[in-house]
Amino acid sequence: MATGAGDVRKRFIFTTIQNYFGMLSEPYELPHLLNCAEVNNFLDDGNQLLLRAQRLETGISLANTIDVGDTKDKVLVFFKLRPEVITEDNIHNNILVSSMLDSPINSLYQAVRQVFAPMLLKDQEWSKNFDPKLQNLLSELEAGLGIVLRRSDTNLSKMKFKEDDIRGILTPSDEFQFWIEQAHRGSKQMNRERATYFKELFEAVAREFYNLDSLSLLEVVDLVESTRDAVDDVWRQTEHEHYPEARMLHLLDIIGGSFGRFVQKKLGTLNIWEDPFHLVKDNLKAGITICEQWVVACNHLTGQMWQRYVPHPWKNEKYFPESLDKLGKRLKEVLAIRTIHEKLIYFLPASEEKIICLTRVFEPFTGLNPIQYNPYTEPLWKAAVSQYEKIIGPAEQKIAGKLKNYISEIQDSPQQLLQAFLKYKELVKRPTISKELILEREALLARLMDSVKDFRTDFDNRCHGIPGEVTGPLSGKNLSEVVNNIVWVRQLELKVDDTIKIAEALLFDLSGFRSFHRSADDLLEQFKLYEQEQFDDWSRDIQSGLSDSRSGLCIEANSRIMELDPNDGALKVHYSDRLVILLREVRQLSALGFVIPAKIQQVANIAQKFCKQAIILKQVAHFYNSIDQQMIQSQRPMMLQSALAFEQIIKNSKPGAGEKSQITWDNPKELEGYIQKLQSAAERLATENRKLRKWHATFCEKVVVLMNIDLLRQQQRWKDGLQELRTGLASVEAQGFQASDMHAWKQHWNHQLYKALEHQYQMGLEALNENLPEINIDLTYNDLFTFRQGRLQFKPPFEEIRAKYYREMKRFISIPKQFRGVGDAGDEGIFTIMIERNASGFLTIFSKAEDLFRRLAAVSDQLKEWVIIGQLDMEALLEKHLFTVQDWEKNFKALKVKGKEVERLPSTVKVDCLNINCNPVKTVIDDLIQKLFDALVVSLRKSIQAHLHEIDSFVTDAMEVLTIMPQTVDEIGDANSQYSKLQERKPEILPLFQKAEDKNRLLRTVAGGGLETISNLRAKWDKFELMMESHQLMIKDQIEVMKGNVKSRLQAYLQELEKFKARWDQLKPSDDVIETGQQAALERSAKSIKEKKAEFDDLENIRKKLVDDCHHFGIDEPNFAMAYSISKDIEIYAQVWALYEEFHQGFQEKANEDWITFRSKTYIFEEFLMSWHERLRKVEEHSVMTVKLQSEVDKYKMVVPVLKYVRGEHLSPDHWLDLFRLLGLPRGTSLEKLLFGDLLRVAETIVAKASELKV
Repeated sequence: MATGAGDVRKRFIFTTIQNYFGMLSEPYELPHLLNCAEVNNFLDDGNQLLLRAQRLETGISLANTIDVGDTKDKVLVFFKLRPEVITEDNIHNNILVSSMLDSPINSLYQAVRQVFAPMLLKDQEWSKNFDPKLQNLLSELEAGLGIVLRRSDTNLSKMKFKEDDIRGILTPSDEFQFWIEQAHRGSKQMNRERATYFKELFEAVAREFYNLDSLSLLEVVDLVESTRDAVDDVWRQTEHEHYPEARMLHLLDIIGGSFGRFVQKKLGTLNIWEDPFHLVKDNLKAGITICEQWVVACNHLTGQMWQRYVPHPWKNEKYFPESLDKLGKRLKEVLAIRTIHEKLIYFLPASEEKIICLTRVFEPFTGLNPIQYNPYTEPLWKAAVSQYEKIIGPAEQKIAGKLKNYISEIQDSPQQLLQAFLKYKELVKRPTISKELILEREALLARLMDSVKDFRTDFDNRCHGIPGEVTGPLSGKNLSEVVNNIVWVRQLELKVDDTIKIAEALLFDLSGFRSFHRSADDLLEQFKLYEQEQFDDWSRDIQSGLSDSRSGLCIEANSRIMELDPNDGALKVHYSDRLVILLREVRQLSALGFVIPAKIQQVANIAQKFCKQAIILKQVAHFYNSIDQQMIQSQRPMMLQSALAFEQIIKNSKPGAGEKSQITWDNPKELEGYIQKLQSAAERLATENRKLRKWHATFCEKVVVLMNIDLLRQQQRWKDGLQELRTGLASVEAQGFQASDMHAWKQHWNHQLYKALEHQYQMGLEALNENLPEINIDLTYNDLFTFRQGRLQFKPPFEEIRAKYYREMKRFISIPKQFRGVGDAGDEGIFTIMIERNASGFLTIFSKAEDLFRRLAAVSDQLKEWVIIGQLDMEALLEKHLFTVQDWEKNFKALKVKGKEVERLPSTVKVDCLNINCNPVKTVIDDLIQKLFDALVVSLRKSIQAHLHEIDSFVTDAMEVLTIMPQTVDEIGDANSQYSKLQERKPEILPLFQKAEDKNRLLRTVAGGGLETISNLRAKWDKFELMMESHQLMIKDQIEVMKGNVKSRLQAYLQELEKFKARWDQLKPSDDVIETGQQAALERSAKSIKEKKAEFDDLENIRKKLVDDCHHFGIDEPNFAMAYSISKDIEIYAQVWALYEEFHQGFQEKANEDWITFRSKTYIFEEFLMSWHERLRKVEEHSVMTVKLQSEVDKYKMVVPVLKYVRGEHLSPDHWLDLFRLLGLPRGTSLEKLLFGDLLRVAETIVAKASELKV
């Protein structure tokens, strides 16, 4: 192992000692220590665990133990982790190095507090493996060491505190904790009370300092002000022994240190150069404010306020927290750099040069934390700032011109000019820009000089006036004249100071700056002189008033405290209001920094001594003088006894006859007792008055509440409120007040109740129709009447509603008659006259009632239009008005709109107090709309079906027509005609398809499905179109076929014609048949002629058809001479036999008449014969048939005259039988069955036996 200087172990030990004690320039100490036995023992002996190094005047002292006296100076200790010999390998693994300063307790306390407690209690890695009990013990050790450290006496067993020992006070919280501990453990009661007093004063800020790191910068700005007030209160207190000046100086210092560290910690979380400007600016400003405010507070307190505070003056020089002040200045520099940077961004054009500038501008500050201010970082900071200024130099040249142009535009406005310079203050301070803006700065200087002149003029005009007037100083609130004037001039001083600060910052290099500064300084001196004059005048006035007993400033300790004025009986206290004003003035002037003359201060102290009692007595006097005004008139009888007792105590304060003593200011015990007696009596009277006033206020609130409670709707609340008033009065009476004394009070509340009742009564009459209890009504639709005659009606019925409304109205009108107040029996009469006094309003309520029922009926009328569709035949209506798809669409849309409108219809309609439920009607309306919708759907479907049916019928009929194969010309003509008609109807039918499809599309939309037959019908139509196109081809083919048919038919016709001619010639009747033929033969011949004619007519029709076909098909017409000959012959025979048939038909009609009926009408038969006789006579060419008919007419004309003989109107049945036998009628003939024709058949017999019949 190496020895001496080459020993690595010893080099480590001695290098550490040199560095710690700062001995790098003193190498002479090392040689004699290299072979020191203590060092060798520590390094080479495993049992030697400790080496202590201490610097003495003679050099470095080494030892292997630590004595008690060794801790007075700095001590460096080396100790081993393990009992081993130190080698080069374990030198850094087995040796720990520690130092001790001041005391081992302090060193241990700081090591635990700063190193081990945070690591073992707060670090997650260590705390989770550290036993909770050990954690508690470590916390208790830290707290106990702090307590021991704050004890000043080294003899710990005596438990004494020494206030000038501040070694353990490192933070404000330590100071607060010191007074808390002394308040609990002080050696004397007086010391504990004093410590408790200080503890209470510090409590205003103690909590914030305990949680300082959790506060924001803005919250600490407020804390600075609170801390200033707290330390000021501690210093100024006079209740106990004064706070030590050395301790206060230390407290101010550690408070400043706490604020500085707090600001550095909070700002250290920001990236000063890269975070958004607004965020950095706000935080920097808050940090600067904290620093500046505490610096100003320390300067003001120790440099002015406390130095002039006579009871406890500050004796040392004023305290100036230099490190905090420099930190604030550093923060200002940082803020200025960031501000300049933002202004450069604003003024520089958006170019590449700007981008390069912005990226390089903060490079000098890289690796430098600007918030960490100390003497070692200051050179680095200044060097970085210098480089920064070189970088921004070119940019300043560019923006100087822009700033000059900007300022020149607003140069005519002094206020805007000043604001512009303040806004760009940081830029204007830059030398380059300042030089460029010299003219503008001179203009600003001129403006500031004008401002100073304006301040001087304003001061000169106001300084001799009365505060508050136009020509006097501006007045403040609660300030006497002298204080107001001084405060006013101080405000002017601040304005001038601000002006000077602006000039010093921006204009100091101008030629006119010195002149401006002198002028401003002269004005400030004038202000100071005015302040002093005001104070001196006040001092003289007060001191002269002290010698005048009438001034109110003198208070004699042996004078009476108060007395009753014999003129007006008012109680007066011998402690003037001027003394109170004096105390306030002394306090305010002291706060403003003035030294109060001793004589005035003495009077103020005396006045302050009795001020508390005087204020109490003034309060009692004021209470006595104003108690009658505080009593309620109607309650005075109730407090008469208590008021008399209080007055008696006041009167007994005067000395009686023969008494030599009285209660004075210098007799504190008697004064205190008398004050207590007065306060007790006043308190009793005041308490009694407060109670009664409280009851009165409570009753007032209840009556006011009643005044706002609807008498109509909330009668139970009225009853409850009235009962509460009665219960309250009973409670007051139970507290000892006589009922007779309460009569006026009760009568008062009866009148108030009357007002409330009448108010609600009148309100109820005015709006009775609105405020009566609600009547619920259902508006229904009754459809049980005759068909389609449903109507709206109310349930309950209209008349029942009316009756119920008038019953409620009558009940309300009679309320005052049943109302009982809170007074005694017999007092309720005041309420009964209310009905008569308000009778004029009854006409209104009846007219409103009728209007109400008119509006009720109007509700029904408004909904009638909605149910009107229930009274109509929907199907007929739709069939009449709906044709096109647009008609249905409009109706569906209208129905949808109506459906939405129905939803918006009110469910309930309120007509004043009538609550009409419209939901039943809405349900009916919904049903009717649904029915109408269903009807529309049905009608739409029917319309589509009608279109389809028409199309289908047309197509079906057309296809039947088109499928017929014409066999004849007529049929071809019919086929062509039908084809033409189909062509004509086709344009009429085809649009029906589109109509049907449009309607079907609408049907799908509204009903979810349509008719599916349209597609089938469309296919059928297409087939019809094909058939129409092929029809003409079919006709042409059929014509060719029919030509051959026509020729065949011609041959067949000619053959049939020959056959007919042969039969005709053979079978046609001859003239002999006519002449000799009997009736039956003639009838057969006539029938035969008709049959032949019909048969020939058929052949003729065939011939005509064949002729038409020949003409139609272009075939030569054959010779039809035979047909013409036969036709002519048949026509002749037909005419002859037609005449016979006509005669025979008329004859047969008469012959078929029964004789009983016709025997009186034989003239008809005679007329028939005469008409045929005339007709035959007029025939030009007679034929066999006309001759035959003439003979028949003549034969029957002969029988007409003798028919009267066979009428037999008076013949008996037997005679008739004889007659029948006479005429030769067949056996079995009877009169009932006898026809006129039977007689005509025996006409010749009747003529022959006319004579016999006559008989």
